[in-house]
Amino acid sequence: MSDSRNVLTPDALAMMDVIARTGSFAAAARELGKVPSSLTYSVRQLEDALDVLLFDRRSRQARLTAAGIELLTEGRRLLEQMDAVASRVKRVGAGWESQLSIAADGLISRITMFELCEAFYSLPPVRSVPARGHSQAAATAAAPDAGRAGPPATLGGPGTRLRLRTEVMTGTWEALTSGQVDLAIGVGIERGLPPGVQMKELGSMPFVFAVAPHHPLAQCQAPISDAELMRHRAVAVADSAQRLAPQTVNLLPGQDVLTVSSMQLKIEAQLRCMGCGFVPEPLVREHLAAGRLVARPVQRATQSARLGYAWRTPVAEAPGAARKPQLGLALRWWLVQLDRPATRQALIERHTFMPLAGM
Repeated sequence: MSDSRNVLTPDALAMMDVIARTGSFAAAARELGKVPSSLTYSVRQLEDALDVLLFDRRSRQARLTAAGIELLTEGRRLLEQMDAVASRVKRVGAGWESQLSIAADGLISRITMFELCEAFYSLPPVRSVPARGHSQAAATAAAPDAGRAGPPATLGGPGTRLRLRTEVMTGTWEALTSGQVDLAIGVGIERGLPPGVQMKELGSMPFVFAVAPHHPLAQCQAPISDAELMRHRAVAVADSAQRLAPQTVNLLPGQDVLTVSSMQLKIEAQLRCMGCGFVPEPLVREHLAAGRLVARPVQRATQSARLGYAWRTPVAEAPGAARKPQLGLALRWWLVQLDRPATRQALIERHTFMPLAGM
């Protein structure tokens, strides 16, 4: 290990901060409970190891050189990172995951998802602790403008990093089973479960066949046949699955199709009379009420999509599984919210902003 790495310890970086903040070796020595000669010796060790001058000793005060300012700036950043690592380790040790990844199907209410995230971040924080060997003076360095070390830094919520992603149809399930996410919301309920995956029902999403009011099919009053649908372009959302077989729903062989990447884009295309198709009723409810889209009956059955939410758990027969917690605390919190009927209904129904009781 190089000499520079040996001398760049948390205590040495904290000492630099105290000297710079107090303006003299004598004042810094009093604050740290040391004699000035001890600080002078430690600074010379730093300078010799780095082969630079850190303080301009021509002044009566301890003025940092350009190299000293750089070391102080980077040293404070390193101390903050060490505290953050210690905090993350403590959270993981207490059962809080360092990161929780969630995939939500494009049919799921984005408003409700963000409100759930807000509620998660409002949980009481897990207080950070100094790293082993990190002195009280080092804690002071994280707050250079304070005369005394304050309480340990905190983050809003338990500190678990959330990663949200939007998927479509089979892509939502693939993200979970491939290990890319820990929780998938809005997966199709009719499927077999592989080992290590559990699922519960979220609810049913009703679909309607809708077109713009100036679309030729808007004038049809009788149920529209497949033969008539074939004459008109359909708008479809591409399944986001990359490995599993993608789904194709309500498209007729040989029908002209405009393919888009999300349900929101599909609705936009149909509002612009670029095609027709089946859309989730809760997502277009306001458009239907305002006459921007009109629902029309069709001969083929319109079905509701049965949706669920699924999560990964340790496989019971996996080596060491008995010694692992079954679920992290962050995932447990989300599952508690999803177990509430009001939350499940909001995730399906609530696509315009309005206060949600009980959240």
